Amino acid sequence: MTADVPLLVIVDAANVVGSVPDGWWRDRRGAAERLRDRLAADGVPGHAGPVEIVLVVEGAARGVASVPGVLVESAAGSGDDHMVGLVARAAGRSCLVVTADRELRRRVTELGADVAGPRTVRP
Repeated sequence: MTADVPLLVIVDAANVVGSVPDGWWRDRRGAAERLRDRLAADGVPGHAGPVEIVLVVEGAARGVASVPGVLVESAAGSGDDHMVGLVARAAGRSCLVVTADRELRRRVTELGADVAGPRTVRP
């Protein structure tokens, strides 16, 4: 891995959005778009270097568009499986998965990813 390869940050949109009871369940797509916009504006606090942010959406949030600075991927099935696949394809690259999901954390750390909780990207 070379030093100029940005940190890959994979954000579990459903888990991060669901971590705060702010009415997100009434508009899951809108909540995912607000998270995407916040990530595009603020990046990942605590990571001053270059980052590549991938926001994984599923269910009612599918179809949220990418914006400059944030690639949005709609999981065809399980969002967790999609994120594990992203980590597997990034083998050898520094990768941070943002989620509180214990099973997802276990699966991605087995592949060499670091994990952080939703507060990493929530105000």
